[in-house]
Amino acid sequence: MRDIPGGLVRLPGLVLRCGRVGAVVFCYVLVIGGSVLGARLRRSKTGRGLRDGERWVRMLIRLGPSYIKIGQLLSTRRDLLPEEVTIPLARLTDAAPPPSRRRIERAVRQAYRDRPWPFREFGWEPVACGSIATVHEAVTLDGRRVAVKVRRPGIEAMMRRDFALTASAMSVLGVLPRLRRMPFKLMHAQVGGAILRQLDFEAETASLTALRANLAGFDNVRIPAPLAELCTAETVVMEYISDLTRFEPGDLDAATRRAVVRAVLAAIYEMLFVDGLVHCDLHPGNLYFDRNADLVMLDAGFVIRLPDSVRRSFADFFINMAMGDGWMCAQIVIDSAAQIADDRDLEGFRAGLTELVAGASGAKSGEFDLAHFAGRLFDLQRRFGLFPAPEFAFPLLSLLVIEGMIKGFDANVDFQAEAIPILRRRNIPREAVSIVER
Repeated sequence: MRDIPGGLVRLPGLVLRCGRVGAVVFCYVLVIGGSVLGARLRRSKTGRGLRDGERWVRMLIRLGPSYIKIGQLLSTRRDLLPEEVTIPLARLTDAAPPPSRRRIERAVRQAYRDRPWPFREFGWEPVACGSIATVHEAVTLDGRRVAVKVRRPGIEAMMRRDFALTASAMSVLGVLPRLRRMPFKLMHAQVGGAILRQLDFEAETASLTALRANLAGFDNVRIPAPLAELCTAETVVMEYISDLTRFEPGDLDAATRRAVVRAVLAAIYEMLFVDGLVHCDLHPGNLYFDRNADLVMLDAGFVIRLPDSVRRSFADFFINMAMGDGWMCAQIVIDSAAQIADDRDLEGFRAGLTELVAGASGAKSGEFDLAHFAGRLFDLQRRFGLFPAPEFAFPLLSLLVIEGMIKGFDANVDFQAEAIPILRRRNIPREAVSIVER
């Protein structure tokens, strides 16, 4: 057995899971690779190959919930991946294949085995189905219309096995010469552990309550209220918000699209820079419009509490990047590093990051690529012997997930300028704010 966060994984189950994952990946590599090779041999441009999004969807579904989550995140990056891939992947955000009704009903009945049945009506057909859970419409005994999130039967054991497999993969990566100094095990424990905590529905109920309190001042942002007295370890019961529309530009006019983008960024910056409680999973299955075109944030399973030191460092880095001060950005990274190699080259790192920040400072949405920026930043850290605290992955992930969607609404939004009102309330020095505003 292998000890991992929240439980143990038995070796026989781990071996079986490893065999299944390996077999699925191998088969799809052969199919997709054969398609690419065949198109090249025929000198044909009609073969879809790596752009066959339907094949990627089928593969991720066969691999299971942990891998469906990867597909959900990739579906938001329409600025980086072709539509032939992202559009099919987007179905995974709320339309993953559901378990059978028999399994769902057994799971729900089991969740309320020690208390009176609280529902007058229960819709066993899911209204949404994601990688971790299904969502059902129900009516309580006192007549309240609610949404009930039900954890998929058997998902906990499967995700713990996947966690163990990816931990082993991180160990292998850690021995490769170019990657030997990277703290892969620590990073996996932090990020993988956060993904596993999506199984903790009691924590999700608490996160919904905290997010509602933190964002209460935003009149254009709604978060469903949990009914804590009806929630269990396997279910989250919350108010039902009807007439939701997917978070897409659709027929919105330019002014409305700009307003939507600014509302989203304001809420995210509030989480990142002020509250430190960050929703890291705002893909199209968790972000909607209501009938008043207000934003509705759902599913607080992947919500992370940033340590104060990480929140402060991330805000300081952000404001100095907006000012174009690469040297100060480099110093913030150095001061917040989890580990610094004996053969580090701090001056080389400062020079490289100064150049990177100079190219990004003041860039509009359509000009700035966060994924590229983050990749360059991580490469500089690796090359010059600096290893960031793993918690820094979470604010980056939150922005990466939303960035691709925002670019579809307004390519001219200035990410950095929109942060200024939030950073001002966080007590950023007045001279720094005034420099950016100019």
